[in-house]
Amino acid sequence: MTPLTTKYQPRTLDDFAGLRAPKAILSRLAESPYQSAWLLVGPAGTGKTTMAYAFASAIGAQVHHIASRSCTLEAVEDLCRSCSYVPMFGANSWHCAIVDEADQMTAAAQLAFLSKLDSTELPPQTIFVFTCNETHKLEARFLSRCRMLEFSAPPVSLLTPALAAVWSKESDGRQAPDFARIIRQSQGNFRDALNRLELALLSDDEPPQEPQTGAIGLMESQSESVPVESLPAPPAPGSPACW
Repeated sequence: MTPLTTKYQPRTLDDFAGLRAPKAILSRLAESPYQSAWLLVGPAGTGKTTMAYAFASAIGAQVHHIASRSCTLEAVEDLCRSCSYVPMFGANSWHCAIVDEADQMTAAAQLAFLSKLDSTELPPQTIFVFTCNETHKLEARFLSRCRMLEFSAPPVSLLTPALAAVWSKESDGRQAPDFARIIRQSQGNFRDALNRLELALLSDDEPPQEPQTGAIGLMESQSESVPVESLPAPPAPGSPACW
């Protein structure tokens, strides 16, 4: 069985059914890329890193990735050194440096980026895409060097039909679980909701049912901006993905 988070993950910017503002801005940037730094901010599971990779694919860039909690001064220096050369991979002459959980980088790394992100010292043909859940650990000087795009969790009114569509495709007609309960447990994190749905698919037990009134309205009031508006088919020839 392919993990649901992989099967229903977008591969291109067009695959995203939601996140209107970030998708529109990065799509325009992909049409005419330029050296710059971007900060994708929002809760876990809202598609920040996924969209960063989709953007890199859109510009045919060579991707350089610094994983969460791995951004040290040495990592920054190695990254910028690699980006100073002509890309070895990718269809075009761009580097895309993706730094996950930028708010967890070391103080020395953040200080190094202050100079590297200045327009006079940006590595050639390089676009930096940072992700983070919160910005309070990032210096104002660092934030001023980035264009910020906000990501937010989807409301229940979109999560419920999305989970129902996945269950319909994967369950062979089995009784559906309580989607509202899964959404409450995942706190609007669609990736976590898919993992919980996968557990339900693998379980032999009949799913417990709960009333769906009350909690739906509560979560809908928490967010208006959404990364998922509908659930296309899983990635396959001619079928868009959804996150």
